[in-house]
Amino acid sequence: MRLVVDLNRCQGYAQCAFLAPDVFAMHGDEGLLYDPQAEEAQRARVAQAAAACPVQAILVDELDLASRAPDTAEAPDA
Repeated sequence: MRLVVDLNRCQGYAQCAFLAPDVFAMHGDEGLLYDPQAEEAQRARVAQAAAACPVQAILVDELDLASRAPDTAEAPDA
């Protein structure tokens, strides 16, 4: 899973670090450190962190989900 944090938007509320401490950490009062290639096992916590961000600064790349989704296209009639 890939994620991006808009550090210009981030205000240092630290909700992400509280909800997903293995992915996000505060450095000082306002600096945010994060793992842009978070482990798949952290997906639920990262989703909670992104939803809890007051300024919506966290973007989770869902492109990798599309490649794993089952093919829903109908087969042509034979």
